[in-house]
Amino acid sequence: MMDEKKLELFERTPVPSAVAKLAVPTILSSLVMVLYNLADTYFVGMLNDPVQNAAVTLSAPVLLAFNAVNNLFGVGSSSMMSRALGRRDFDTVSRSSAFGFYCSLIFSLLFSLGCTVFKAPLLTIVGADSTTSQATAEYLKWTVTFGAAPAILNVVMAYLVRSEGSTMHASIGTMSGCLLNILLDPIFVLPWGFDMGAAGAGLATFLSNCFACLYFFALLFVRRGKTYVCVDPRKFCLRRSIVFGVFAVGVPASIQNLLNVTGMTILNNFTSAYGANAVAAMGISYKIYMIPMYVSQGLGQGIMPLVSYNYASGNAKRMKHAVTFSAKSILCLMVTIAAIYFAAPGFFVSLFMDNQTIIDYGSRFLRGFCLGLPFLAIDFLGVGVYQAIGLGRYSLTFAIMRKIVLEIPALFILNYFAPLYGLAYAQFCAELVLGIAAVITLSRIFKRVEQNAV
Repeated sequence: MMDEKKLELFERTPVPSAVAKLAVPTILSSLVMVLYNLADTYFVGMLNDPVQNAAVTLSAPVLLAFNAVNNLFGVGSSSMMSRALGRRDFDTVSRSSAFGFYCSLIFSLLFSLGCTVFKAPLLTIVGADSTTSQATAEYLKWTVTFGAAPAILNVVMAYLVRSEGSTMHASIGTMSGCLLNILLDPIFVLPWGFDMGAAGAGLATFLSNCFACLYFFALLFVRRGKTYVCVDPRKFCLRRSIVFGVFAVGVPASIQNLLNVTGMTILNNFTSAYGANAVAAMGISYKIYMIPMYVSQGLGQGIMPLVSYNYASGNAKRMKHAVTFSAKSILCLMVTIAAIYFAAPGFFVSLFMDNQTIIDYGSRFLRGFCLGLPFLAIDFLGVGVYQAIGLGRYSLTFAIMRKIVLEIPALFILNYFAPLYGLAYAQFCAELVLGIAAVITLSRIFKRVEQNAV
């Protein structure tokens, strides 16, 4: 029998309240994760050493690749679980969660092993040179060699817990690790502590992810018998319907992330040709841009259980209301943030590094990045809906368009006509097209779902 509180949330709570209850904790969690990402940049930046800061920036694509596994088994399993809840198929819910958990554990260990064995070519691929390779390798040792499994598992478990409406517990788990990372960073990074530089930031990240995993294991133990999220190995199975259901959504989401890694790697390689200051400035401005980007992503992820449940249960009107209300809210917020960023970019960059050259570079980069925020918000919301209702092919199409068709070619073209500074406008070009495409496809989906509901 499904928990009455969850039933009330998914079926009867007014849509604005339901969206707020599901999305706000997820957005807050996303914001704390941004702070967690910014913490490494901020505290390493306090060393005023561009090489140490560049190490964090160059490592970003590898850490971003974690999300390929997160999306494959986190997004895929959670979508499968929420749709099964809508059908009252509780056995599929628990088996899908066990499948997602154990597959993410296996893949994270393989990821760690692969990056460690092929460390030398990996450093070359991400753009590290003789100046930055040692610092980058030290940072990757803690975040990837030792840290891949806890980093991936805590995110996947948050997805699993969120799938049945427990967004607050999911957010507490991820936020606890992030806040611990922020507390540990200065201790391990700065001279008054262990003075480890970028390596210290990596160690702090590893320890904080381990703590977040412990929170989720403790939560599942305390709530045993009251949750359908299951990590019992006896529930793990390769049932065709579960494997295909998870992969139908998870594979496109994973490919989308791998393409994001490819795009960031190309961006870093272009930027590294202009020196460590340019790399550090690009990393700082991109992470400032990530704050509203993660808010948009958090909203899309937060409403996924509500959209999935009502889609599976045939409540087309409630599903549409949830999406349109979310779109209006996030669009207003992103326009406001973009205007603030464009008006005062130097202020935000200067918060991370007191270096006029980096501030000048970063200000021009941030102005380019911020223009795409309103379009990115609608794009992300659309992708969240596609994933929620099992239309993995739509999210895959958008991923291919975003990187292969639009953004990566734009990086080459813009860097040719406007060397270095043009790179920051590639995402705007891509998101402008995708935002319009998302509006069109969502309108068609709503029309089809409403017709089927009649």
